[in-house]
Amino acid sequence: MGFRSLAQSLLLTASIAAAATTPVFAQQQPTPSQATPPASAPAPAPAPAPQQPSAAKPNVEQVTPGHTQPPAPGTVKSNHGAWSVVCDKPAGAATEQCALMQNVIAEDRPEVGLSVVVLKTADRKSKILRVLAPLGVLLPNGLGLNVDGKDIGRAYFVRCFADGCYAEVVLEDELLKTFRSGAQATFIVFQTPEEGIGIPVDLKGFAEGFDALP
Repeated sequence: MGFRSLAQSLLLTASIAAAATTPVFAQQQPTPSQATPPASAPAPAPAPAPQQPSAAKPNVEQVTPGHTQPPAPGTVKSNHGAWSVVCDKPAGAATEQCALMQNVIAEDRPEVGLSVVVLKTADRKSKILRVLAPLGVLLPNGLGLNVDGKDIGRAYFVRCFADGCYAEVVLEDELLKTFRSGAQATFIVFQTPEEGIGIPVDLKGFAEGFDALP
């Protein structure tokens, strides 16, 4: 799947200068086509309004989790249920940077998998949730999240590398509490506007692992 090298690139960029600009999961997100043009730009010719994927509830196919926890980059400091605390010292950094990680690959669809990374910013004032998805997902639909049957919302993908794309949000206290007390999170990626693929992530050990982060 190639998640290993991408997971390392995310761990090595754990120092985030402006965490306040990172979005949070939202129930509704604007589409890129809704960006406001500059006031001086000439008015374009009227065009038919595009279909909004969120207007209708998409079908979500639940996949079966296969193997988890392939060898992670850096040094595994501890294991907590389905999660591992992994630390690495990037070139030029004064201290190690650590993250709580879990990798999941669907048993019946080996091309579909996720790496979930939770880390603290360098100033320890914010927590970040990053989710790595394979190339080929439908980017405008973003990444959906459901915890124990409760819809949390969606976040948009912010960057793609050769090995995949990732979404990133601030892990606010309410979402952190949900993760700590939950049993299973389901991250939903889309291959078409109408069809989502739900990838279950075991939350067992999350609270203990998060508390172990330096």
